[in-house]
Amino acid sequence: MICLGIEGTAHTIGIGIVEKEGDNCKILANVSHMYKPDKGGIHPRESANHHTKYFPKILEESIEKSNIHIKEIDLIAFSIGPGLGPCLRTTATAGRSLSLLLKKPIIGVNHCISHLEIGRALTKCSDPVLLYVSGGNTQVI
Repeated sequence: MICLGIEGTAHTIGIGIVEKEGDNCKILANVSHMYKPDKGGIHPRESANHHTKYFPKILEESIEKSNIHIKEIDLIAFSIGPGLGPCLRTTATAGRSLSLLLKKPIIGVNHCISHLEIGRALTKCSDPVLLYVSGGNTQVI
């Protein structure tokens, strides 16, 4: 199975293409582009506009890097959160558009859980203890 995943929860728009055969998982492409404001922090609407602008380019680049034809994709995944509303809407729209165009199923993915699951799949750990730490105020007790 080949899955194209779209990530755009905040300042970065990214597309990953992964192939899974049995227990083996291989990253075919991982392309991203980061929004960098001139001043201050992330401006959600500007970040979403950035994602809209760069999505076609990184889609094309990810397909080229993966060395597959876009019609070989079996599944579309996109980040449903947590994240910035305008950015999440942009990636959801891009994912739904690709799903309709390619007539492929689509699934929303929690961004935080995906970090854990990708790590688990790539390391082939069985029954691991997982810890996801994010943000400036994290406590493990």
